[in-house]
Amino acid sequence: MRHLRDRGFSVRALTRDPSKPAARQLAGHGTEVVRGDMEDFDSLRRALDGVHGVFAVSTPYEGGIEAEIREGKQLVDAAKRASINHFVYTSVGSADRSTGVPHFDSKYEIETHLRGTGLTYTILRTVFFMENWEQMRPQIEQGSFELPLGPETRLQMIAVSDIAAFATMAFEHPGKWKNREVDLAGDELSMSKTAETFGRVLGREVRYRQVPWDEFEKQSGREITTMYRWFEDKGYSADIGSLRSEYSRLMALEPWLRSHAWDRALAAH
Repeated sequence: MRHLRDRGFSVRALTRDPSKPAARQLAGHGTEVVRGDMEDFDSLRRALDGVHGVFAVSTPYEGGIEAEIREGKQLVDAAKRASINHFVYTSVGSADRSTGVPHFDSKYEIETHLRGTGLTYTILRTVFFMENWEQMRPQIEQGSFELPLGPETRLQMIAVSDIAAFATMAFEHPGKWKNREVDLAGDELSMSKTAETFGRVLGREVRYRQVPWDEFEKQSGREITTMYRWFEDKGYSADIGSLRSEYSRLMALEPWLRSHAWDRALAAH
């Protein structure tokens, strides 16, 4: 939202509970927060009244895969009914490659529905979020991190703020971004190079341990394991060089870590 506001856009944010602290923090400064529910078509219709464009994110992690598909399609249909000028949908990298990962395939189904409406759209297919490393940060600060991927398996990643930057460009330059489908990544590193990067920023050695697949599945479940199996066997394929030519501030992992104060973490302990 900050990127949109900085470029002079007014923003209307949809939430089920505008009284929540996170929602209250959004209000003001060019952002209007309105109550709505992706399962409630009338609430979507009211929220879209007078809106120029939609930036949409879908997730299976609350209601499951079927709910994600249903809600995503319903938002697309509401946007079509409201004659929205531009629909920007945040999908997932390689959703169009028949990955067999359920929460990738669900997003491709929403993509397909969007393409069939005739709406002007931009699909931004995002890869592994750099923000995911924050969940592992305590362990990494202790000198190690663990995943089931091979030490030389490369993983593409993206800073969430860069997704917002590309969405803002799509709204600013609709002709250039009309009906484009783009995979977004800012860096691509092997697990061992990722460990080296963590160590360089933290100022201490960080070792990578490859967790056995059966151990990982017990901890993380079948669907997440299916995704990591796909990372190991196929992997994302965003063209980072081409993306950087369109957005020169695209962030690699090391500057992202420094911008999130990882280089000051140990000194503070």
